[in-house]
Amino acid sequence: MIIARAMQKADLKSVYEIEVLSFRTPWSMRSLAGELKNKVAHYTVLEMDGTVVGYCGMWVLFEEAHITNIAIHPEHRGHGYGKLLLQAAMRVAASFGAEMMTLEVREKNFVAQQMYEEMDFLMQGRRKRYYSDTGEDALLLWNRNILATVENNACLNEKYLLQSETFLKGD
Repeated sequence: MIIARAMQKADLKSVYEIEVLSFRTPWSMRSLAGELKNKVAHYTVLEMDGTVVGYCGMWVLFEEAHITNIAIHPEHRGHGYGKLLLQAAMRVAASFGAEMMTLEVREKNFVAQQMYEEMDFLMQGRRKRYYSDTGEDALLLWNRNILATVENNACLNEKYLLQSETFLKGD
């Protein structure tokens, strides 16, 4: 069974491992731990048979949610879990009053861009040389109606038996 739930302090080691395996310039363990205390930050983990296989962090401010980071452990990629996790994050965002969601994605990350397009994100701009490690541009993507996207992708819950009703912050 796959469960999407709020990240807890006990998840930090697993989340950090996924962060390091996924990004050239990973967030520090201290930064991730700090997000648990950040009142606007909401982190969701995707757990499979008791093991965290992915996570998504976002900041929700008024009607907007901004994805700060999202990653699936390399051993679990290619199975649609990123899409499932993004849908769970959208549900969390909506539960905190967000109507739309934004994020930046590397201009050469075509796999992620395809997933975002499937989840109704549209390119609304470009941030020149946004990624300091490579000088690569970021594409600025927006989903202007996250509730419609969640509704249109409700079949994901059935396919993966997603249990995602409890998203209150952990300890």
